[in-house]
Amino acid sequence: MSLAPPLKFPVHIPFVEELGLELHAMAEGQAELQVDLRQAHLNSWEVAHGGVLMTLLDVAMAHAARSIHADQPGFGPGVVTVEMKTSFMRPGEGRLRAVGRLLHRSTTMAFCEGSVLGEDGKLCAHATGTFKYLKALPGRGRQLKTLRSAQD
Repeated sequence: MSLAPPLKFPVHIPFVEELGLELHAMAEGQAELQVDLRQAHLNSWEVAHGGVLMTLLDVAMAHAARSIHADQPGFGPGVVTVEMKTSFMRPGEGRLRAVGRLLHRSTTMAFCEGSVLGEDGKLCAHATGTFKYLKALPGRGRQLKTLRSAQD
């Protein structure tokens, strides 16, 4: 587990910031996130809610997909999740670590996998996901919304 201070996310993602996710690595088709579980992250069993684990996986895989564009301004195009399949193995407790890996890419798509490890280093959840590279996203009224960098 990384003891270095977290990196700054290359884009502004309010939901990720609200959850307290930290970016610890993003390079060469890989990314690592960490989070200290708080009361708000827990389900009725008092372990990490599946939505927290899925968000960790989604964000780790998306950043792994974007990491290959590190030489481009703002890490190049953004990505949106097209599909994601998640399997849960054991409860997440304590400080969680998510690792995302880019498995294959084309000009417009990225195919990734991710794992969430518990404080004990054991696998809590695993996912595969498909992401689409986009420069802008059609929003309400079909207006294009541009990617917000962390500096905006």
